[in-house]
Amino acid sequence: MEHIRNFCIIAHIDHGKSTLADRLLMLTGTLTERDFQDQVLDNMDLERERGITIKSHAIQMNYKSGSKDYILNLIDTPGHVDFSYEVSRSIAACEGALLIVDATQGIQAQTISNLYMAIEHDLEIIPVLNKMDMDSAMPDEAKDQIVDLIGCKREEIIEASGKTGMGTEEILEAIIERIPPPTGDPKAPLQALIFDSVFNSFRGIYAYFRIMNGTIRKGDQVKFVATGKEYEADEIGVMRLKNEARKELSAGDVGYIISGIKTSREVKVGDTITHTERPCDKRISGFEDVKPMVFAGIYPVDADDYEDLRASIEKLQLNDASLTFIPESSAALGFGFRCGFLGLLHMEIIQERLDREFDMDVITTVPNVSFTVHTSKGDVVEVHNPSGLPDITNIDEIYEPFITAQIISKADFVGPIMTLCLDKRGTLKNQIYLTSNRVELTFELPLAEIVFDFYDKLKSISKGYASFDYHITGEKKADLVKLDILLNGEMVDALSTLIHRDNAYDFGRRICEKLKELIPRQQFDVAIQAAIGAKVIARETVKAVRKDVTAKCYGGDITRKRKLLEKQKKGKKRMRQVGNVEVPQTAFLAVLKLD
Repeated sequence: MEHIRNFCIIAHIDHGKSTLADRLLMLTGTLTERDFQDQVLDNMDLERERGITIKSHAIQMNYKSGSKDYILNLIDTPGHVDFSYEVSRSIAACEGALLIVDATQGIQAQTISNLYMAIEHDLEIIPVLNKMDMDSAMPDEAKDQIVDLIGCKREEIIEASGKTGMGTEEILEAIIERIPPPTGDPKAPLQALIFDSVFNSFRGIYAYFRIMNGTIRKGDQVKFVATGKEYEADEIGVMRLKNEARKELSAGDVGYIISGIKTSREVKVGDTITHTERPCDKRISGFEDVKPMVFAGIYPVDADDYEDLRASIEKLQLNDASLTFIPESSAALGFGFRCGFLGLLHMEIIQERLDREFDMDVITTVPNVSFTVHTSKGDVVEVHNPSGLPDITNIDEIYEPFITAQIISKADFVGPIMTLCLDKRGTLKNQIYLTSNRVELTFELPLAEIVFDFYDKLKSISKGYASFDYHITGEKKADLVKLDILLNGEMVDALSTLIHRDNAYDFGRRICEKLKELIPRQQFDVAIQAAIGAKVIARETVKAVRKDVTAKCYGGDITRKRKLLEKQKKGKKRMRQVGNVEVPQTAFLAVLKLD
């Protein structure tokens, strides 16, 4: 175990962690010139297209320092705040972390929140200043920020560049010198932490684990503590560029196990693997349950695909443990699932992955949060989506969840950020200057206001610098109304929202205008209305497509033309009674992007 080092890479989005990971793999000979491609660990098409890391990726490297051979287990983590759960799991499986800071941008918010997570787990932090080859690099300022933040010495900060390969050897030497080897007893009962899993249609489920104590051999009988199920270890091994089987793995190792598990419910991320005969006393702690921020309904476009959709979401949940779901139904869309996501980007990625990896065509409803309703009969009802709201005459009061949000940003952006939060019904609680140019603002905000477009707006007004962290503090009474969208007098429940009364008129008008652009013209007039209860607050009309029936009556008397037009009008009226309006998928999505 003296020769093993487990470490992860943490950084803000786009600070070059995946590029630096490529360099480490090249230098240690794990990756040959022939196999090389940029961001080799980002193996999902989506990650390459968007240039972001979505999943944590584990890989093992061999490195010779002096006369000794070392095994380095690296976990590359995402930088986007919506995937911070991936980071928390990777940190639980490591003893050290490379903290990468972009020399051209300095420390940014996500760096700070990931760093706090690593410090809570007592990881050894190695600060690295990346992108030193750029003309716009400001090494001295960035170093001051790092020293302020973690209190290290200036000479401990390694200058590097993922693009040119500068500083890569220093990083590897620092990993060996500064990061402690794993602790644990190879002879104790087996205790291994599952930090990720993935579904393979041929071999079942691969569970990735880190062994804390004990030894596991091929063919052992193992038990998963949380589910209590027992299996045989068909194959165990380590993750290189391709998985490599091994006869045994012991304390400190990071590897995978295949035991022919076919159903995804039997593997839980954060679970502990132990032996059937000599089980460990307790499961490994250190995983908090994930708290979804945004809820939205996901429905199959074709109702017959419901079971396939369930299977697809379960398989996806294996690979993304922060996704939660329960079945629900809707009058407009049929049967589907109510899913919980960590944010709007997370929701978008899940939708893309369902489409690409499982060929599922899905419709997503407007995202919202859950409310507590006190009825006039004295009952308390929890409402997850607007269609579940009791009749307005029976509602006594509605309570909505409130959060305390901490926003860290550059001092230049304090004004716009305050305006944004106050527009979202927030109240400022506190304002602290962390350094001369960094501010921490604490706001109390309704959760419902931040699920819509808060992140995107915050990122754009702060040029991507502001970071946002929050926790739920409780519920407060709110003046909420249910805003219904009617097409030709028929309610479309998938477009209904619960919204604060002050914002309802403006929002209703904007939705009607947006839908007018998106709903294709029919053979008859389509009335789009926004209503609160029985009161219509906004209306737009999609005009009918008409045939020029009077074309053959050139010249002639006006009454003949009138007669033809009246006849056409009757036909249109009848058609409207039978015809129903198809709402395109883009209309459901457009509501999210109203601005």
